[in-house]
Amino acid sequence: MLYFLCFVPPLAVLFCRKPGSFILNVILTIIGYIPGVIHAILIVNSYKADKRNRELIKAIEKSRK
Repeated sequence: MLYFLCFVPPLAVLFCRKPGSFILNVILTIIGYIPGVIHAILIVNSYKADKRNRELIKAIEKSRK
């Protein structure tokens, strides 16, 4: 879902709850649309990887108890 929002780059970054990256993405999108999209894809990918890692850590901690 978030990858589709990358066509509106600042919105995709905003949904990832990264305010500093949001400001940077707005600047990149103003300078050029393509750099904004690339940055949004990288931020969304990082957000999803962090989410997967948190779920894995929870599962590992749960299995140890």
